[in-house]
Amino acid sequence: MNGAQSLLRTLVDCGVDACFMNPGTSEMHFVAALDSVPEMRGVLALFEGVATGAADGYARMADRPAAVLLHLGPGLGNGLANLHNARKGQVPVVNIVGDHATYHKQFDSQLESDIETVARNVSTFIRRSAKTEELAADAADAIAAAIGPPGQVATLILPADVSWSDGGVPVSSLPPRPGGTPPEDANVAAIAAVLRGDLPVGILVGGRACRAPALATLGAVAEASGAKLMSETFVARTERGAGVVAPERLAYLGEMAAAQLDGLAHLVLVDAKSPVSFFAYPGKPSDLVPDGCRVHTLAGPGDDVGAALDALAESVGVARGRRGALGAPGEPRGGVVRPDLPSGALTTQSAGAVIGALLPEGAIVSDEANTSGLFIAAATALAPPHDWLMLTGGAIGIGLPLALGAAVACPDRRVLALEADGSAMYTNQAWWTMAREGLDVTNVIFSNRSYAILNMELHRVGAEAEGPRAKAMLDLSRPDLDFVSLARGMGVPATRADTSEEFAEQLDRALNTPGPSVVEAVLASAF
Repeated sequence: MNGAQSLLRTLVDCGVDACFMNPGTSEMHFVAALDSVPEMRGVLALFEGVATGAADGYARMADRPAAVLLHLGPGLGNGLANLHNARKGQVPVVNIVGDHATYHKQFDSQLESDIETVARNVSTFIRRSAKTEELAADAADAIAAAIGPPGQVATLILPADVSWSDGGVPVSSLPPRPGGTPPEDANVAAIAAVLRGDLPVGILVGGRACRAPALATLGAVAEASGAKLMSETFVARTERGAGVVAPERLAYLGEMAAAQLDGLAHLVLVDAKSPVSFFAYPGKPSDLVPDGCRVHTLAGPGDDVGAALDALAESVGVARGRRGALGAPGEPRGGVVRPDLPSGALTTQSAGAVIGALLPEGAIVSDEANTSGLFIAAATALAPPHDWLMLTGGAIGIGLPLALGAAVACPDRRVLALEADGSAMYTNQAWWTMAREGLDVTNVIFSNRSYAILNMELHRVGAEAEGPRAKAMLDLSRPDLDFVSLARGMGVPATRADTSEEFAEQLDRALNTPGPSVVEAVLASAF
């Protein structure tokens, strides 16, 4: 058995059975080993950023790592943005980067680079395998590191000769690893006392606290204490819809988020970071916690969130994991409620209503709609239960790869990718892979022919630019992008909708047709 065969066997035996890849010469023995380890599903991507984003989407929905295979330092560099998103979302990814043979690196050939330095931007665990007989153990360590907690990107650097040489010895189990840190009784008691007090309290949740059982416990705690239940602006995966507790999502705009937090005397964090503004703005604060507000951490990234919530529920005196609890005091969550199908011009508001009216039960939504998604969250709040995946690290171009990976992880569920036109152009190569793999992904492209978010930010940072040269840098016309032709060119059926009626008809057909499809929603105006 050569090194590559022992690596794939170890990955599969340790629970990693999907690898998204864009390989090169150094990785050919890994590719060849796929035939000797048929349990590993290899998924080819045409661009490394698609492979890394798909591995992220797979891991979010499978609750276990995917692997990604990249070619040397430049390949890693091409995939870096979506590995950044995975890092920020605490998503487990085993990142395998091929390298030159150990004896070849001294010659500084064209693709020689410092892979460790590039990987350090996104990886907590980095290891270069030096011996074929040690490769499988290195892989098992990488898998364990990726799982965490917290989930993280673990990078394994694979020299070509370590891969092709004989002497590989597979590993069938992971090394012992610590679980999440259990809660401290004194900390839980102090937070419970704050919740029982008379001062205004907010609970800010993220990460693992955004799944339905945890949300049910949090909803019961919020209802009993009168606390304001909120979620981070962008979380890796949240369960939502009718019957699921719905925290108030913290706004993207710092001044709006500050208004949501205003008046709080205490803020309790549950697998969430203390809130800060996304960017610095002249004359505006970066720290969004109100003056005088005390911040308490119930559970952080390396902690046992479930145990912490159970302890808090017991201390506050409510049932834990109670489904159908209140999303916030006075807001009962009951049956499915859908918007009526709109008519007339297609706007962000009417598009949101169409999606809310048609979203299937059990759908997985990959949301990178950006400014075009302003009304979608409210329109789908009481839709049938579904999962929502978000842009965790702010690096655009993840929406289509996330949807791809989620569809590989959950072949029995419909995936809906909600994508802004500018963001779609970063990684629309994902469509080719969706077509090749026959994935049930419905892609909605919101076409407003502008980097609309940047037009807004232009004024928010005080860069008043009214001239044609500046405006041209935020405009996506001349020529207009034709997403129907782009999608069809990669083997995906596509249509274009210019009215609300057309959008409803085309989206309904796409959601109920096997395989991938694209609906380009041409927006007449913002509202």
